[in-house]
Order: sequence, then C-alpha cells, then structure tokens
Amino acid sequence: MSGNKTKATEASVAEYIASRANEQQQPDCQELIALLGKLTGEPAQMWGPSIVGFGVYRYTYESGRSGEAPLAGFAIRGRELVVYLFCEDEAQAALLARIGKHRMTKSCLYFKRLDDLDRVVLEQLVANSIAQTRARYGQGPIMAPH
Repeated sequence: MSGNKTKATEASVAEYIASRANEQQQPDCQELIALLGKLTGEPAQMWGPSIVGFGVYRYTYESGRSGEAPLAGFAIRGRELVVYLFCEDEAQAALLARIGKHRMTKSCLYFKRLDDLDRVVLEQLVANSIAQTRARYGQGPIMAPH
C-alpha cells in the first residue's frame, strides 16, 4: 500500500513564495500565512514541493490507508491561489455562497486574489474547516515519532 506522497519538508516557505508567486500573489500569500497561522496556532511549513501547510493531523480511511496532512493550507496554482477546506455541510455551503468570486472543487477553494473574497467569510470557512478536521480526526498537533 503506497503512503501519502505529500509530506512535511524542511523547504523554505519564503523561497517557495518568492519563486512561484506573481506580484499580486506575494502580498496575498503573506496575508494567508498570517490568517492560517492565527487560526491554527501553528507556523507555516512546506508540504511536498507546493503546499504551505499549518499544523498536522493523522487520518485513516475505511480502506485502512493512513497518513498525515496539514490542518490548513494553501498553494499557488498558476494564476490562482487555492485554500484547502472541508466544505461538506450546509453551513460551509452557505458561507461559500457569500464569499465572492471563486470556484470550488471537493476540497479546494480557488481564487485569483484575496480582494475578490470577503475576508470575514474566508476566515469563518477556514475556522470551520479546522474545527471539522479536529472533530473528525482528533484534537491538537500530532508529534512525529523520534
């Protein structure tokens, strides 16, 4: 059984942003770092080559596959930014309807710039997602074995 390919790394978040973000995305990335750091209480860390993650949780699927993933995170995807969210309930759907110009896939909120979004709604979406993740998979950070 193969494990999760996206793992926490020691790569530099600042270097990732400097190398991938365009002029508009640079300040948006800094704002996302501040927001996700505030909501998780965790510092930014690279996960794989392209996800800026905050905190960690351990999951196990019904199939038995397990791994770790960031509690919250974002990435630069070309001209868009993506914030990773659990949005499986009606409260999250109602917030998405009010957030502004975006597109949503199963767990990815895509947008071109933070100015297109209602930041209060974004903060609530992320806070709810973190709470749902903690409720589903357990509280607090998971420490890696030594």
